[in-house]
Formats: sequence, C-alpha cells, structure tokens
Amino acid sequence: MQKSTELITNPDGSIFHLHLLPEDIANKIIIVGDPGRVEMIAGLMTEVRVRKENREFRTVTGSIGGNEFTVISSGIGTDNIDILINELDALANIDLKTGAFREDPVQLTFVRIGTSGGLRQDVPAGSCVLTETAVGFDGLLHFYGAYDWILDNMLSTVLAEYLEWPDTLSFPYAVNANRELVEIFSNKNYIRGITISAPGFYAPQGRTLRLETFDSEINSKLGEFSYRNRTICNYEMESSAIYGLSALLGHRAVTICLVIGNRVSGEFVQDYKPLILKLAREVIETI
Repeated sequence: MQKSTELITNPDGSIFHLHLLPEDIANKIIIVGDPGRVEMIAGLMTEVRVRKENREFRTVTGSIGGNEFTVISSGIGTDNIDILINELDALANIDLKTGAFREDPVQLTFVRIGTSGGLRQDVPAGSCVLTETAVGFDGLLHFYGAYDWILDNMLSTVLAEYLEWPDTLSFPYAVNANRELVEIFSNKNYIRGITISAPGFYAPQGRTLRLETFDSEINSKLGEFSYRNRTICNYEMESSAIYGLSALLGHRAVTICLVIGNRVSGEFVQDYKPLILKLAREVIETI
C-alpha cells in the first residue's frame, strides 16, 4: 500500500500532475516537448477519444490507421521526464485506489520525437538522429537505486576521462535505447549515434551570453569524441531520463530528434514544423 504522499491523486481519481486516468492512455506513447506539437500530431488521427491537459502536460489519445496512440507533451528537461514516466507507469501498473502493483506489469512503448542541436559537420540541420545511447549530464538517475545494470559504464567512464570531467558535476551516465525499437527503425534514413542529454539550454550546452561556461571547448571535444566507432551526434534535454527510467520500469524507449541547428556550422532551420510533422508520420507508420 502506497502512502498518499507517495502516490498522489486528484479528487477525480486521476494521477497528480498529468490529470489522467488509467483508461486515458494507450500502450504506444509518443512524447514531445512542446504542447503545441501534441495538437499538430493529433491532426493525423482519424478519431480522438481523450483530450486533457494540466500545466505543460497535454495529452491526446486516439486512433491512426486502426492503431491507438497517446501523444503527450513533457515540457523541457529531465525533471519533467521524471514526473512523466513515473506517472505513466503508475497509470499502467499501479491501482490508483489501493496502491497495489500489478502482478503482470504492462510494458509501454515510448518514442520521443523532438528537436536537437548537431555537434558534428556530418549531422547537418534538417537531418534526423536516432539516439542509440543517451548520455546524461543531468544526474537524475543517480537518485534511483539499483540502476547499474542498465548502464554502459565503460562509455561514460571513457567520456568523463576524455572531458576531464570535474568532480563538482554529476558523473555522466549512459543508457542504451531499446534494441527492438532501434531495429524497427533500422530501414529509415536516420543518423544513428550517441546523444548528450543536457540539464540546461545555455551553459550546459556550451552556449555563452553574459556568463561563461566551465569549459569553452566542450562542444568541439564532444564532436571529436569516438567510442567503438560511434560518435556523439547531438544535444537535447530529455532522453537520458526517458531511457533510464523506462529500462528500470520494464518499458521500451527510443528517441528520434530532428536537428534544427548545427553548432559547428551555425546552420539553423527556421521553419522546422513541417519536418517535425513528416517525422511524426514516419514514426506512427513504423510503430
């Protein structure tokens, strides 16, 4: 039995932040950052049966080609992903009235469709990156127990040594995408590689406005890094938490991001919404 302060529900019985009931979600869930993208993707649905929102979490569940999907926005950052994945899992695997866990846990499929910044010349603006491994600079997973078995510790150790990672920052952690999902998208023309999940948009991604970063050369270092013939392709801000929490909870997850800007060349796609919609169609048709 969960304490009421652990598993929090609203007066209508819905889960606390998402304001959703168990029957409101499908087993296939597309995660986007921007709430506006939820309605854009929902426009592809032939039938909508759920439309709810609270704060940055907007949800639409409906059918596309006879298959049911949920599209939900996370907002920005791994802190929001901590809420999103835990509450979606609770909807699928915990009785919200009694707090009892399901004896036969339901496996959810998460596909994050997002935007990102390319870190190499060969990851141009307008391309799409399938994140085979997410490296978290955010530290979220360190707050959970018994997570070592899901990590690629060799990759994170080699990267930390290469970057001369300071002790004042959380140690990077590396988590692989679900292999089945990666294979499902193997015939698509996506760049595959390593993605850095940063805990912020400015200094954590090597940007300077009025404040300097701790390492002015970190972006070039990341772009030149290679590990077992794999390279770091891009920055974004959510995948490490999605991959880590999904693996710990027994769910499947993969991220595919449109590169809207290349940090090396300075190239930027101003009107990227049509490309996001094209990517969403591809993802839906594939899964």
